[in-house]
Amino acid sequence: MIGYLSGKLLSAKPTKIIIDVNGVGYLVNISITTFEKITDLKEVSLFIYTSVREDAITLFGFFSENEKEMFELLISVNGIGPKLAQSILSGIQVDELRQAIQSSDITRIVAVPGIGRKTAERLVVELRSKVDSLSGIESGSISSSIRGEAIAALTTLGYNLKTAEKITRDLLTADSKITIEDLIRRALSLLNR
Repeated sequence: MIGYLSGKLLSAKPTKIIIDVNGVGYLVNISITTFEKITDLKEVSLFIYTSVREDAITLFGFFSENEKEMFELLISVNGIGPKLAQSILSGIQVDELRQAIQSSDITRIVAVPGIGRKTAERLVVELRSKVDSLSGIESGSISSSIRGEAIAALTTLGYNLKTAEKITRDLLTADSKITIEDLIRRALSLLNR
């Protein structure tokens, strides 16, 4: 089984890339989240999940180990295969998905393309006790609650959910100690440019 690949990025599309590892080109399926992190790189290193079926061997790549672990949790749920798990991780950040599962936020999970209400409920029931074990994710972290509040405030004001999530994530990455008031103020100033 292939667990990690590192090499030259030959081709990159939002859901598939080709990595040249010592002259061998590996086609790797990726989430849009991973794509956003690697688009400017010439050399790339990804954690790999190898899916083996009788008619295909498919590689799924992840920029972070947390994303790979969440992917493995998702495919452990009955009715969620690797392609749907990849789609879920393209529609929501790992820590936001973890928080939605822990707080039973079915509405947030259903907002992800390809997820219906029954699947969202199954995710919550089957993964609620498992998502705490993800490495590198602090359970109930302050920035997660601030992020959630800021996104809720921005969407209530009429801004697009994806845009609100991206701006909030970028601002929290730049300053993890930011207050909720400053976060919303800065987000609004960026959104109203």
